[in-house]
Amino acid sequence: MNTHQLVDPFGRRITYLRLSVTDRCDFRCTYCMSEDMQFAPRAQILSLEELYAVADAFIGLGVQRIRITGGEPLVRKNLLSLLQRLGQREELDDLAITTNGSQLVEMAAPLRAAGVRRLNISLDSLQRERFAAFTRRDKLDQVLAGIDAARAAGFERIKLNSVVQSGRNDDEVLDLVEFAIARGLDISFIEEMPLGSVVSHSREQTFCSSDEVRQRIEQRHALVRSSKVTGGPSRYWQVVGTQTQVGFISPHSHNFCGDCNRVRVTAEGKLVLCLGHDNALDLKRLLRAHPGDGERLRQALIEALRLKPERHHFATDEQVQVVRFMSITGG
Repeated sequence: MNTHQLVDPFGRRITYLRLSVTDRCDFRCTYCMSEDMQFAPRAQILSLEELYAVADAFIGLGVQRIRITGGEPLVRKNLLSLLQRLGQREELDDLAITTNGSQLVEMAAPLRAAGVRRLNISLDSLQRERFAAFTRRDKLDQVLAGIDAARAAGFERIKLNSVVQSGRNDDEVLDLVEFAIARGLDISFIEEMPLGSVVSHSREQTFCSSDEVRQRIEQRHALVRSSKVTGGPSRYWQVVGTQTQVGFISPHSHNFCGDCNRVRVTAEGKLVLCLGHDNALDLKRLLRAHPGDGERLRQALIEALRLKPERHHFATDEQVQVVRFMSITGG
């Protein structure tokens, strides 16, 4: 079918879906969720069949890239069955996963066999105590072993994601780049987004801009602009003389909304049209009221796109502009 009907009021064509399969996670990253996080009852989470129906509707309307997110997607029971179905869809140019890496020792090879092409792995620190402070879990060795397992599994590309915070881990930027270079990985540095209330740190005081991070890297490595396009918000620079590309995701300092080509669906079935806005369409209600009605679902998606805002307006102060945590939205 693939009729490319998902166009927002600003002429942007939606070709990229971030599909969350769970709000649960085995970590409690301080910028992503609270320590005593209240997860949704399982009955409120979309079934694997419902998740596939959503993905199928988007594919039928021209989506060519799907990224599976969470929470931690790899804690979702029987996830491989969904991935195997999506991996067989020839219309998809890319099937990827964002993960914290904790399950990759066991899961990397099966994920690759299911058709997952790329991995994004969160890694905010290479120091054990600091990693434990970020994630509230002492599992750095487990994640590093998972990265090695992913490299051995033969994914087309593996990228590390690091949220940089001034005074907390900005002194590790060069160490993280060197880690990526030594393993032939890419890495993206992310400005923290004001999603959900946090008590572990002051976002205003810990804000570190992408420009600051890039300047630190250029103290040691030459960077040249890259033509790489992955469908996401990262802007890439090639580290001269290496296989590594460094990306910058800059929701504050370099707004990336102008060419936005993506939407998100939460594990509870909410269609989130913009990360910086709380409005969402309840797809679960439609799915359960009209099971198997793919045409009704596709029409609802087309109509919803008319409400996609032009941009977000994130600020760097303490104001919480979006109440939900990133784990609820899906990375």
